[in-house]
Amino acid sequence: MKRNKNVERQEVLRRMLELAAGSANDAVKLAYLSGEDREAIDGLELGCLTEFRRNSNGTVEVKLTDRAAVLVKLLEQMKDQGDEGPAAFLRALEEGSGEGG
Repeated sequence: MKRNKNVERQEVLRRMLELAAGSANDAVKLAYLSGEDREAIDGLELGCLTEFRRNSNGTVEVKLTDRAAVLVKLLEQMKDQGDEGPAAFLRALEEGSGEGG
């Protein structure tokens, strides 16, 4: 049972890292899609999108995940892993941004 909890926890931490380091490009693309392009929505990565509103006058309001808040929570969770937690976090950030070597 403990192993399953650890796997689930690692998945949650991985998703938090994706939210904190992920791109918002697809959320911006969504704002420019026309009604005819609705099938393109399936191919967009919208994990960081928390709210999307298109008003009748054509304006678009996009709200994204608060990355700073996610990072704070992620670091709080990683404290439980001792000294290795922050180091693993930084390695994961480097790998996620393509800067790792």
